[in-house]
Amino acid sequence: MAVNPDIAAFLALAAGGREDGRMKPMHALSPAEARLAFERTSRMMDPGGEPVERVEELSIPARHGASLPARLYADGPAGGPVLLFFHGGGYVVGSLDSHDGLCRSIASKSGVSVVSVGYRLAPEHRFPTAFDDAVDALDWLGRNGAVLGLDAGRLAVGGDSVGGSLAAAISLRAAADPGLPRPRLQVLIYPVTDATADTGSLRRYGEGHLLERATLDWFYRHYARDEADRRDGRFSPLLAELPPPVASSLAPTLLVLAECDPLVDEGIAYGRKLVEAGAAVDVRIHAGMTHDFLRMSALVDEAEEAQDLIAAALRRHLDVAGPLAG
Repeated sequence: MAVNPDIAAFLALAAGGREDGRMKPMHALSPAEARLAFERTSRMMDPGGEPVERVEELSIPARHGASLPARLYADGPAGGPVLLFFHGGGYVVGSLDSHDGLCRSIASKSGVSVVSVGYRLAPEHRFPTAFDDAVDALDWLGRNGAVLGLDAGRLAVGGDSVGGSLAAAISLRAAADPGLPRPRLQVLIYPVTDATADTGSLRRYGEGHLLERATLDWFYRHYARDEADRRDGRFSPLLAELPPPVASSLAPTLLVLAECDPLVDEGIAYGRKLVEAGAAVDVRIHAGMTHDFLRMSALVDEAEEAQDLIAAALRRHLDVAGPLAG
């Protein structure tokens, strides 16, 4: 299927900006320039967010004395379940603000509180810093959820793009480590699962479809210390070992993928890996969509439809009573 016409028009504008010199591809920018550009584009694609009852700025202590900014979106009664969310951005760009609208929408539609985590970015903080920050956030939420009015016993983890990779990787760690909270659901939104891949979708959609192959390589080079890091299961969950005790303890997975995304094949492959290991997986491929479409509510109706799908899965797996919002 062809790219959705509204997204195609957006991509054509971006291509025109490159041709006349007004815009540069992300991989031609410095990390600082790329961060500013990503925030600016985020406001264009998803300019607002649904109201929620409570938004609270948090600080999560991490290893080596670090402190991670985080944001709580609470739109339900105290003592309710929670989604621990990690934003996308290739480990280099992205922030609490770039994904504010998406987190608000998920919280409002599901009645599940969302804790969005501002893990440390590369190249200032290379692998495995983002993974370690994600594990520390999971551990912290398990120990401190009740203080925030959250039921960490009804916990999901999720994220988009490399945020989905982090959610997948810490789910594997939680399944193997009895000291960590065990999620009831993982929501993986067009995740990076194999940073070494050369897939058909990477070749088909690696240029002109929002996320480009050259940009992916730029991200990975900024995060990885060396090529071996890209083969590590904490970087590429598809390459992680999945022994039977871990597989049997894994949370059910919702995989939200985009048809016209260079990452779609590795997302499908990760779903297949989990199914073959005996885990419960629901794979949804959204026709005509590109990477990052869930944050394109200003452009396409499919963004809200996918958010509704996530909200319904959260309510089902985290035992949320009452009618679905939205």
